[in-house]
Amino acid sequence: MDSFSSPSMGSGSPQMSSSDLMVQLKSQLDQAYAQEFLETVRGKCFDKCITKPGSSLSGGESSCVSRCVDRYIEATGIVGRALFNAR
Repeated sequence: MDSFSSPSMGSGSPQMSSSDLMVQLKSQLDQAYAQEFLETVRGKCFDKCITKPGSSLSGGESSCVSRCVDRYIEATGIVGRALFNAR
């Protein structure tokens, strides 16, 4: 079953309503966006802030990661607002 299939879409079963399909699609897009966001932040902030990987973060590394994530979230919000306000 692919990501757009539904158990209720099998033969002999009633199809999903368009509103149910939109809810499912939105949920899948939200999940994909969250996963991509976390992977991007993890990669960028780790590369920037963790110079000597070990069993724990130093205070400086922890602060750097926190600031990096905050900046990335803020930048993503700015870009998102600009895209949606441009329509």
